[in-house]
Amino acid sequence: MNRFLLLSLATLWANACVVGQPAKVDPRDLLQAGPMLGYSDMREVMIWAQTKTRADVQVKYWDVESPAPVLETQSITTSGENAFTAHLLAYEVMPGKRYEYKLYINGEAVEFGYPLTFISAPDWSFKSDPPTFSVAVGSCLYINDEPFDRKGKPYGGDYQILSSIHAQEPDLMIWLGDNTYYREADWGTRTGMNYRNTHTRSTPELQPLLAGTHHYATWDDHDYGPNDHNRSFVHKDLSLEVFKNFWANPNYGFLDEACAVTQWTWGDVDFYLLDDRWFRSANDLKANDISYFGQKQVDWLIENLKASRANFKVIGTGGQVLNPAKVYENYANYEEERAYLLQRIQEEGITGVLFLSGDRHHTELTELPREGTYPLRDLTVSPLTSSSHVAKDEGNLFQVPGTQVADRNFAMLTFDGKWGARTLTIAVYDANGKEQWVKNYALTDFKPTKE
Repeated sequence: MNRFLLLSLATLWANACVVGQPAKVDPRDLLQAGPMLGYSDMREVMIWAQTKTRADVQVKYWDVESPAPVLETQSITTSGENAFTAHLLAYEVMPGKRYEYKLYINGEAVEFGYPLTFISAPDWSFKSDPPTFSVAVGSCLYINDEPFDRKGKPYGGDYQILSSIHAQEPDLMIWLGDNTYYREADWGTRTGMNYRNTHTRSTPELQPLLAGTHHYATWDDHDYGPNDHNRSFVHKDLSLEVFKNFWANPNYGFLDEACAVTQWTWGDVDFYLLDDRWFRSANDLKANDISYFGQKQVDWLIENLKASRANFKVIGTGGQVLNPAKVYENYANYEEERAYLLQRIQEEGITGVLFLSGDRHHTELTELPREGTYPLRDLTVSPLTSSSHVAKDEGNLFQVPGTQVADRNFAMLTFDGKWGARTLTIAVYDANGKEQWVKNYALTDFKPTKE
């Protein structure tokens, strides 16, 4: 046979093999959302990602200062049961380091137009002064979805606020609830809950923020179940399961209680995110045993605060704690339990307490004076992208003048200074990153005044 004919046949066979092979899929096309940095501790960091379909997902990472060796997480195969989410544990980190990382899907690296880095928590005790670090704070993230939204003006907007937060380069971000908004079609099924969380998490403006900041979250009514719902929600177990799939907190619950409570430490600050839904009785319930956080959660918190040696104890939850006005879903509506919590904080002489809250669709700082000790403060930060409004004449006697913001906004907390002279700066920014107000506090502002 003519050698030219043999070459032609060989070429045809090779081409036929190529045509018969499945087309190579760009791994970027398989990614639904993320990667998102979850919790960070001194020896491990959790990284979250979501694919569009079943796929193998892995992260490789390396110390920025010493790139060799390249470390890697285990590979996880995503499944529809968990909404194709993956929690990837980087378990070979060392304290106080910055790492670069890459996300791999089906063995192929996913390329992004922004850097991917994470940090491990610092090990500073008895070695140095506490680190300087910053924490972004926000709540009420509504992402429009026309087929499921009510008619009229869209409820969500100003998504550029997510880019404005990212521009601040926070080390951590705390999400104070209503981090997505279940619609009527969502809260009755796993399918609906997975869809709503996926739709919100896939927002393009959100992706760089997810990838470069460590995120911690609790929930409020809209990402728990129906509006203003409580401990009676029939799908609460399912809701918690979905919440765990979409967030990467270091822990969930306390003692033997399953709920959305989580706790962690960064530098000289202990953080506690409380659950204001799981144990909560119905609003306006005519009964003697009404509860908001519930006795067990309050007592657990007090014992943790008492044991803490942190300079600051930051307590976050969905609803306002210190506003005395009995409006909407404020803690003031649960007068007996609220009085007990505040009394126990004072009786135990707990210093350094700062409350964070969301829900209210406006931002304000509440400062509650207390006889013989420092005032308690509650920083309410809301909303991110939901509609906002002015809280007019509702009776917050302790609102710090000039701190109400009735536009979409977020806050930044910055902890700075040497061990004996730590400071906290609270700054609030609008959706475009313009500063609205700033307050500076010394650590002594969170301790009893010496006689």
